[in-house]
Amino acid sequence: MHNPCAVIPVYNHETAIARVVEALLAADLPCILVDDASSPACAAVLDALGQRPKVFVLRLSVNQGKGGAVMHGLREAARLGYSHALQVDADGQHDLQDAARFIACSKAHPEALVCGYPLYDASVPKGRLYARYLTHVMVWINTLSLQIRDSMCGYRVYPLPPTLALIDSANIGQRMDFDSDILVRLAWRNQPMLWLQTRVHYPLDGVSHFRLFHDNVLITRMHTRLFFGMLLRSPALLWRRWRR
Repeated sequence: MHNPCAVIPVYNHETAIARVVEALLAADLPCILVDDASSPACAAVLDALGQRPKVFVLRLSVNQGKGGAVMHGLREAARLGYSHALQVDADGQHDLQDAARFIACSKAHPEALVCGYPLYDASVPKGRLYARYLTHVMVWINTLSLQIRDSMCGYRVYPLPPTLALIDSANIGQRMDFDSDILVRLAWRNQPMLWLQTRVHYPLDGVSHFRLFHDNVLITRMHTRLFFGMLLRSPALLWRRWRR
């Protein structure tokens, strides 16, 4: 069975979210909007969108962070009977014309996690672009593999059963550390992954919730935890590579 939807974590993106939903509905994707304790203005926009067919609003009373909102959305997708979920950012930075291509790839390979890796235009902040390379290196170390081409692009199609099995059994970062954390842990479980290049533009509404100091500390702690997790798993990871 391949029955996909889109999961969109939303926190005060009221000026961009309607365009994101329109594009996904045009691609015949039902949308689960996870309101991560947004402002009343954003909540009102989400309530209006929730009146449309195939749009569901899941409201969190306390802000959970991007990762926490996505995980709530994935559980809700499974509860509603969906088998796969396309994670999309609410600010419009992802090329939503690629949604159909991601879903087609997932349908052809339903067991795989279909991940986007970004092709940036001139709008990308240079500091953020260069900082990504440090995370790339740490992810390669923590998986003992070059399999993960980009762990920070949150444009991906999750097969829900293996993803929720991981979420329910591991302590995954709930904020800006989520995207890399879950990908490394799925790689440890030998989750099949496929990669599609996609254009990324920063962003339609100009809202960034990345907190330079706090989130960099979270990401550093995540890489440290994953490093020691890799050391414990290194015999199995190396054996798997050798057998290939």
